[in-house]
Amino acid sequence: MINVVGLAELRDMDPSKVDGIGLMRTEFLFQEREPLPTEEEQYQIYRQMAEWAAGKPVTIRTLDAGGDKPIAGLTEPGDLNPFLGVRGVRLSLKRLDVFRLQLRALARAAVAGNLKVMIPMVTVPEELDCCRALLRAAIDELRAEGHEAVMPPLGMMVEVPAAALAIEDFNADFYSIGSNDLIQYVMATSRDEPQLADLARPSRAVFNLIGHVVNHAHRCLREASLCGDLAGDPQQLASLLDQGLRSFSVAPSALGPVRAAIARYSGKPA
Repeated sequence: MINVVGLAELRDMDPSKVDGIGLMRTEFLFQEREPLPTEEEQYQIYRQMAEWAAGKPVTIRTLDAGGDKPIAGLTEPGDLNPFLGVRGVRLSLKRLDVFRLQLRALARAAVAGNLKVMIPMVTVPEELDCCRALLRAAIDELRAEGHEAVMPPLGMMVEVPAAALAIEDFNADFYSIGSNDLIQYVMATSRDEPQLADLARPSRAVFNLIGHVVNHAHRCLREASLCGDLAGDPQQLASLLDQGLRSFSVAPSALGPVRAAIARYSGKPA
């Protein structure tokens, strides 16, 4: 599958050449915007993505603002440590006025195709439970207003080590491993610090966590995928496949090299 930020990337792409959209980064719809996008604007974009995929899955991540993606008027200025601060689902649950509009747009767009909703930066089960309740409430509200709306599968990004270690506690319909932040948090290393590039890479500890999440997903018959930069690195594909991963989402430019690496894979050594 592919990672995208908007409709422009899909204009020259044949949907039959990919297995779907594994990550749509909605925060780019909010950047450099005054005012923030309306429910109708978001609905139109999400709907068109679902229609483009023609039945293949489209996984849309709810607003992942904060960290290295500040949004004026939304993220908190002066956050002493943005990557460990009010970001992702933490910000969404604080700004319910913005979050509820996005959930309404997603529930409406889910009528048009195989749309899935993914929550970023989930740390404790209560966060995901709250998001599920808010999504159900949004659907009830839309139907009461006469709008068509359906409950899409609700999954979570697995990028916080605490969530990966206790993945059995989360009521998620699917899991998508965010390797960029997972590596950063496991290794206590900023991914934006060039001096620490040798540490900001996958280690045995990272692969063990990935394997733990994948094994749990297999046991409960749920999908586990990986959508971070690690998925697009052909040199790491064998190690990821060894952990049982069979679903990857990459930048469109990485499709060819990743497919070639998967074709060369012969399984774990005896």
